[in-house]
Amino acid sequence: MRAVCQWLGLLLLCVAMVGCGEGKKGDSENSDDPNNSGGGAGAVKLDKGTIGISVQALSNPFFKVIADTVEVEANKHGYKVLKRDAENKVANQNNQVEEFIVSRVDAIILCPRDTKAIGEVIRKANDAGIPVFTIDTICEIKEAKVVFHVGTDNLQGGEVAGQAMIDALGKGGGEVAVLELKKVDSCVDRVTGFTKVIDAYNETAENKITIVTHLECEGDKAKGQVAARDAMSAHADLRGIFAINDPAALGARAALEAEGKADQIVVIGFDGQPEGKQGVKDGKLFDTPTQFPARMSIECVKAIMKYFDGEKIEPKSLLLDTAPYRKADADKDPSLK
Repeated sequence: MRAVCQWLGLLLLCVAMVGCGEGKKGDSENSDDPNNSGGGAGAVKLDKGTIGISVQALSNPFFKVIADTVEVEANKHGYKVLKRDAENKVANQNNQVEEFIVSRVDAIILCPRDTKAIGEVIRKANDAGIPVFTIDTICEIKEAKVVFHVGTDNLQGGEVAGQAMIDALGKGGGEVAVLELKKVDSCVDRVTGFTKVIDAYNETAENKITIVTHLECEGDKAKGQVAARDAMSAHADLRGIFAINDPAALGARAALEAEGKADQIVVIGFDGQPEGKQGVKDGKLFDTPTQFPARMSIECVKAIMKYFDGEKIEPKSLLLDTAPYRKADADKDPSLK
């Protein structure tokens, strides 16, 4: 009898052990915790810290690519990302940086909406000991310390746009309007590069290209449409429009179509956003000098990881060239319809 009891006790103990083992396996596989790897190879727990990023507008595909790529790259290194949309408002972006400071994030990434106004909150982050990094647009306030900046060589990009206008208009020259965004240094540089190439062309051209107006578009599609309409009203012989980004350029194109002048006036954009590239393929834009926002984000996250590892960040800025994007490029682009 004693032996039977011992045997039964051993059997019950084995059943309990098997049941516990199965329960643990089920807990791991069915967990809703995104940080739970479930035992899978290559999974990374997002427990090293948090990075905050505020971009000008997530409605702009260019900035959405930046924010989404930052998140993907930071996650690879075990960092969570707080993505914030300034909705093209300086006050919103300032409040978002304040939020990051209160939340004690480990690093802040900014695409400044206003390159001067952003200085005050960057200084607050400096005082709180939180490193700040910028993508696309810089901070112009020297007292505000930024560890690393990565962006586009917008002067070079403007030159690409200027050459595109020369090629589009041919030897006939003509009047051109520029749709600009004065609050953002990168956009100012684009206009500077554009003007530089046009001025150089005019030194020897028989029929010159004349920039007859500069109008504010704020990088916005609807405002680009209004600005283009105003340019056409004031300049009946307008032959070209250069807009500092694709949304404004496509807004300008919509204005031309509404006025029945789509075949008379050429439009040059900037950024190489998917919508802009599609516009090139569809014949709405002649060129959209292309930036590389995903690469910018990758380089920025690399710099942050080096900073966290105590490495010296050199150089402190990196500027990437743009590339022309015209009909021949669009026709062989598999990402387009």
